[in-house]
This record gives sequence, structure tokens and C-alpha cells, in this order.
Amino acid sequence: MKNIIRLFSTCLLTSALIGSTACTSLLDDSYGQVVSSKYSPKTEEEVSYLVNAAYIPWRETLLQWNGVVRSQELCADQDVIPARDGTGWVDGYIYKRWHQHTWTTEDDGVLQGWERTYNGVNTCNRILSQIEEGTINVEDDTKAALIAELKVLRASYYYILIDLYGNVPLVTDFKDESLPKQATRKEVFDFIVKEIKDNIDLLSETPRGYYYGRFNKWAAHTLLAKMYLNAEIWAGEAHWQDCIDECQAVIDFANATNEYGLEEKQKNVFITQNENSKEIIFALPFDEIYVTGWNDFDFHMYTLAAENQDTYQFTERPWGGVCAIPQFIDSFDPDDLRLKENYIQGPQLTASGEPLQRSDGKGQLIYINEVPSIESSDSGHGYRWGKFEYAKGITNRLSNDWPLLRYADVLMMKAEALMRSGQPGAGALVTEVRKRAFEDPNKAIVTDAELEGGSCYDYGRRDTNMETHEGGADIKYGRFLDELGWEFCQEGRRRQDMIRFGVFTTKSWFSHDKSNPNRNLFPIPNKAMLTNSNLVQNPQ
Repeated sequence: MKNIIRLFSTCLLTSALIGSTACTSLLDDSYGQVVSSKYSPKTEEEVSYLVNAAYIPWRETLLQWNGVVRSQELCADQDVIPARDGTGWVDGYIYKRWHQHTWTTEDDGVLQGWERTYNGVNTCNRILSQIEEGTINVEDDTKAALIAELKVLRASYYYILIDLYGNVPLVTDFKDESLPKQATRKEVFDFIVKEIKDNIDLLSETPRGYYYGRFNKWAAHTLLAKMYLNAEIWAGEAHWQDCIDECQAVIDFANATNEYGLEEKQKNVFITQNENSKEIIFALPFDEIYVTGWNDFDFHMYTLAAENQDTYQFTERPWGGVCAIPQFIDSFDPDDLRLKENYIQGPQLTASGEPLQRSDGKGQLIYINEVPSIESSDSGHGYRWGKFEYAKGITNRLSNDWPLLRYADVLMMKAEALMRSGQPGAGALVTEVRKRAFEDPNKAIVTDAELEGGSCYDYGRRDTNMETHEGGADIKYGRFLDELGWEFCQEGRRRQDMIRFGVFTTKSWFSHDKSNPNRNLFPIPNKAMLTNSNLVQNPQ
């Protein structure tokens, strides 16, 4: 049984303890709760029930409707939601605006990354306040470790906010009812780094058990490495050696204990019962029974055509939806197993192996690597997301745990930092990750010099309205960007990677033209601007 039961139990426990309310004034109606009577958790299990309440917003901000996965992927060069003939997906052109970098302060995708993530900050602040005032009574050693974990978790929510919005309020006092002041992006960066460094030594070194799905020391090192990897963008200063050092701490622990490591097959990280994967450093636990939000982790619903219900015997009919941009698919080596295993493509079959017929009477459903434009497509256009296993008979929610931080990322972060700082060794690390993707071991090998070369992605407009060819040979370290795309597709991070490589607003793809550099940040949602006069809007 997955640890999601602890999350479910946490909700019950928190609901039972809730009493009066307090306001952070950050959002128009973002109210938290405080425990109205003493609560004294004694066992690791009871502490786990308590702290896991603060992790639930991570799941919500990342994967619920128009969450961070969409805001990271749908504006980038790998995925698109085109209008679908017969099934819609126009939805007020929100997906087109994401794709073409013309989003507004009123768009739901702009709002949800802010509102849900600050809910996570607020929840951490609430529990910290309850601990500090003694409403939640924990013993000294447990108290110090619990406070440290909550502060690192709160820093992880700010990791989302600094990435998406840049200059955001730093809210740390749950009972402060004044309007929070906006911090600079550099101040937010320094705050996150300090919070992690100040608390990392108090975190558990235990990889799983009660610490599965929670921040232990190694997850904190990995998050800190991510901060340093993006420091040049977020803080205006490079921290390549710091990134290397944080990655090395995780690598040394993995080598010494064998607790972490690469899976022999990448697919094992994403299967339904993936909670025992040694590659996962920090996961968001899911279970279709105990996670009951309609749109909690609904990749299968939102990528597959309705007819595929008969392939997987889903309890609900899919809406199909998101697909891969053909130019990205064309960038793969045809022998790369990640192309075959991470994308649903070609002729579709029923559960009994018969050709799956299209509901429009146009014969068998076949997914082809073609999409006419973002304005029009039919049920067969575009390869569909398939990185996460879609178990037969599943409801509208998957039961796969979400691997937010994994060991392959540690190796790739170290490789990128080595490359950017002029040190050797990037090729060997990337080759280690690539080995499982090729049956021919020679094809897995990539050198430092190759990684420093251009991208093989054929950038340019490529739909029925326009065809241009920009290529990717001019992208510095473009081949490394390709490697990140092939390994981490569908994991909600492509926008961040493209910005770091200077490509997000400088290249065209599919129905997207080059955009204003200010689009490297999302605007602060209008709803937040209206409730806090201290906020200054990001340049548009």
C-alpha cells in the first residue's frame, strides 16, 4: 500500500483538529487554520500525519487543472494542445496563448501557479506557528527536525514562485495580517538558499519509510543544486561549483549506500507501483482511491483520444488533448527507446488486440507525427503522452507516484555545471544516463565536445499557415539541451530548461513565433494585484 494513505490520514487528522482561523492577507480569501486545542504527536507515524498536510499543495499546484506542469510544458517546444475537431480544446484560447506567449494576467494558468503555491507557503507557516506557540507540542529533538523540514518544504514552494514569477512576496509569519511586501528575485533566491543551508543538517538521512514523499537531506541537496543550476538567471550570478558540490553529496551517498541509483530501465521510474524505485529522491505520492480530486494526475484523460478507453478499459472516457510537437519528436534518434516507450504512437488496438476504430467512421485510430496547426487537428494527429504507465482499468486519476526529484537529474545537473564551468566529465555522466536508452552501447556514448555543440531540433514555424527553418546549430550547448529534452520530457520542466539555455523567447516552433524576452516570466495574476497594493507587475 502506498504512502498516500498517510496523506489521506493527515487530512482527516487536520480536519479533526481545526478550530479558529487566521489570515495572511496574501490572497483575497486565503485563510489558514490553527489547532484549537493541544496536540502532541509522539511516534514517527503521528509526526508524519502532521507534516504531510503541508505537502498536499505540491500535488495541487503541480498537477491539478492548469497547474505548473502545464505552465512549464505548454509554452515550450515539446508539447501543444491544438484545437481538436469534434472534441474542442479551444477553451477561450488559453492553450493557444500559452503556446504563442500571449497569456494575460487574467489567464487561469497564470493564476493557479501563484494561488496554489502560496497555499503551500501558508500551510507551512500555519504549522510552524502552531509548533512555535505550543499548540502542537513536540519533543525538543523532534521539534527541531520538524521545523527544519517545514522550512525546507516552504523553500521548495518558493522555488516554484521564483521560477514562474521572479519578484514575489516573502511571507514567513502566519499571523502577520499586513500586506506582504514584494522582494526582488535576488532576495528570494538568497532566502531559499539560506533556508535550505540553515536546516539541511537537521533533516533525516533516511531515504524511504516515513520519509518517503518528504524532504530528507538528499532531497534538500538536490533542490539546492537546482537553485544553483539556475542561479545565473534567478540571481544574476553563476554558482556552477556549488551545484556540482550539492550533486556530489547525493552521488557520494548513493555510491556508499546503494540507496539511490539509476533504474536499469527508465520506464521503471514511471510505472504504477513505482514507490520502491531507487531513482526517486523525492516523490509526490498518488493513489486513485485516496486522492479524489477530479483532475489530480489525469495525464491519460488529457492526452488520449476518447476511443482509447477501449484500449485500457478506463472507467472514464478520455478527452484527448495534449500531444507532442512533431519537430520535437523528429529530434529523437529513431533507436532511442525513450521515443518508443514515452510516446503512444501508431495504430491503436482494443484491449483484446483488435484494431481500434475511430468514432468518426474514418477507420482505425492511428497516431501520426503530424499536427496541422494549433487551430485545427483531429483525433489521430500527434503522438500522445505515455511516459507514465496507464494501468488497465484505472479511473480518471493515475496511481503512479510523481518523481519530482530523481537521480538522473542529479547526474545531469552535475554534467551541465561541469560543462558550463569548463571542467571535463559532462560526457561521461550523460552517457551513463543514456546507456539504458539504446540497445547498441556505442550509440549511448556522447562526448564533452558534442554536448557543447548545437541542437539538432529544427526550429522554425511549422504548420499549415507558415514554414520557416531556423535550425538549432546556433544554440550554445544545444546538444545538452536536447539531452535534457529526451530524458525529462513530460515531467513539467521544459520552460525552465529553455530559459536557462536562452531559447525560450528567441526561437520559433510549430505555431509559435519568437517572443518578447519579458515572457521569460509570467505576470503576477490580476487577482493578486487587486488584493495587495504593494505588488509591482512584471514587465510585459
